[in-house]
Amino acid sequence: MRMLFAGGGTGGHIYPIIAVAREVQRIFPDEYLPASLWKSEKKPERLELFYIGPKDEISSVLLAEEGIKFKGIITGKVRRYFGFLAFWQNLVDVLFKIPLGILQSLFYIFFLAPDIIFSKGGYGSLPAVINGWLLQVPIFLHESDITPGAANKFLSKFAIEIFVSFPVQKTEYFSPQKMIFVGNPIRREISEGSKEEAQTLFRLIGRKPIIMILGGSQGAQRINEIVLQILPELLINYEIIHQVGPKNLKDMEAETSVVVSEELRKYYHLFSFLNEEELKGAYAAADLIISRAGSGSIFEISANGKPSILIPLPNSAQEHQIKNAYAYAEAGAALVIEQANLTPHFFLEKLKYLFSHPDELGEMAKRAGEFSKPRAAQMVAEYLIGYLF
Repeated sequence: MRMLFAGGGTGGHIYPIIAVAREVQRIFPDEYLPASLWKSEKKPERLELFYIGPKDEISSVLLAEEGIKFKGIITGKVRRYFGFLAFWQNLVDVLFKIPLGILQSLFYIFFLAPDIIFSKGGYGSLPAVINGWLLQVPIFLHESDITPGAANKFLSKFAIEIFVSFPVQKTEYFSPQKMIFVGNPIRREISEGSKEEAQTLFRLIGRKPIIMILGGSQGAQRINEIVLQILPELLINYEIIHQVGPKNLKDMEAETSVVVSEELRKYYHLFSFLNEEELKGAYAAADLIISRAGSGSIFEISANGKPSILIPLPNSAQEHQIKNAYAYAEAGAALVIEQANLTPHFFLEKLKYLFSHPDELGEMAKRAGEFSKPRAAQMVAEYLIGYLF
């Protein structure tokens, strides 16, 4: 059996693909499907996994580690903001990059002959899904957010089913008859960390409440700036694990070396990126998580049963992060601070309030656990395989 994955190339697309791929491989121990899931007498063939999407060195390495063969293509997108540069970039992408990517993916799909395509959306998924549909390959989409992006809106007409992260009644645009509510696929290993391992990994002191600050795969410049302004005050009361993004690491290292005293430095753990081992350890150790409101982050936080403060990205497409954040907060699992209201003093006071009301933190943690959908990746994998067999 050949399964083809497609996606836009960011961590929000790649990690759910990895989660589903791991579950598919678990269902295929020794590369064969358990007889209990067979629909016919046909014996399943050897499992092969492929990915078609934007050329990206980090994604190609991550996918290769999972046994997924990476086929990079040239991709383009249509920018919805105005300006001279955006106009010319759109022109180049529409006239050259997008057609070339479609031709590349047509070649790959024709010779790979996949049995099924699972797409996570994003502009990078368009060529594979369009060509898969032309070549009559069954197509399944997953939508992470309450409001789908432009790519998934367009591609939804080609899909047999659409897996969604939020309840059907909350998810916008798609036909309810096509939607299957599963949650956002996360790697099950992310919720298997331990505080003891984290203490060794991060050299945690452990005398103060631990706050993990996440900026997603791209970092969060505004959150970093606010934290920097109050960092000495934060470190007096809390121990912090801070993921700032690769582009921000050097600046943050230089600035924190100036504002943080030697005495407080041991309570501050700065990272550009947290690998899987570090991330699951940080989730296990954290008493509170500060994060953007991408669906992947929300479902990882909830799977670990942690209280959180969400700061949605204000200019995200269709305001999907704001909608995600408030949907999650409605469950009582998080507080939402919109970026326009994010000032150093207000942020600090919110932290002080929460940690002075442990019952509220405990209730948020409980609600987070109730919201989680830890079997999302497994459910998707079983559905895809069950469709074929």
